[in-house]
Amino acid sequence: MKLQGRVAIVTGAGGGLGRTHALILARHGARVVVNDLGDAADQVAAEIEAAGGEALAAQGSVADEGQVDAVVRSAMERFGRIDILVNNAGILRDKSFTKMSVEDFRLVVDVHLMGSAIFTKAVWDIMRAQNYGRIVMTTSSSGLYGNFGQANYGAAKMALVGLMQTLSLEGASKNIRVNCLAPTATTAMTAPLFPDEIKEHLRPALVSPGLIQLVGEDAPTRVILCAGAGHFKTANITLTAGAYIGTGDDAAEEISLRWSEIADRSAETVPDNAGTQINQELAAAAAALNLS
Repeated sequence: MKLQGRVAIVTGAGGGLGRTHALILARHGARVVVNDLGDAADQVAAEIEAAGGEALAAQGSVADEGQVDAVVRSAMERFGRIDILVNNAGILRDKSFTKMSVEDFRLVVDVHLMGSAIFTKAVWDIMRAQNYGRIVMTTSSSGLYGNFGQANYGAAKMALVGLMQTLSLEGASKNIRVNCLAPTATTAMTAPLFPDEIKEHLRPALVSPGLIQLVGEDAPTRVILCAGAGHFKTANITLTAGAYIGTGDDAAEEISLRWSEIADRSAETVPDNAGTQINQELAAAAAALNLS
């Protein structure tokens, strides 16, 4: 019961991954706020309570600031604190970019990116005040590596990695740890994307155990955990050592000639923050120009 006494909010928890996230959090001792649209939230909350856990159903759209604030108020009135936020709610509007409307692009970004930002903002000061918080963004391999027909979804999911990177830095002094989970699972939203013969191996329940590592007392921060079919691995945004080209008029030609050196991944690193990239560039320039 490593989450005993903790309070967790899970968005989009009425079914699929959100439901299995909520159930496993409850099994590990958390009191769970089940957020979704409609009666599905009530059903999952009832399922948790029937198993001996404690839950609160809280309906509301993650893209509506007023409804999000109401969910957070309800959680605070019932439990007095919020320790964990799992930003899981999402939708799909898949089409090739040439056939995709701007409206469908904006809608997906509003739910995935803005919904996560709105909910995180609503709990951020609460977590700062209690000097404890664990936040999980739901990213995707479609954002990390691309997927045909998902320009809107991929853009929103990769944006959540950027949000995680910065919030993990800003939250560090207040013991707020922020991570990403990139699940592969068959849900009502993703079922059409997978062949029937592999769906059994991609059950949501095979992803959710990874969530517990990201929200416990000993949780890491700034981690992208990829999970599917019971397999877990981490992804990283890396930076190659590169090459100093200089400021000559032939810089563009030099870049072309030395492209294999610039793109060589043998000495790549995972920067601590954006300043690490800047420092690497300045250090390379200083070494090439013999500056102290």
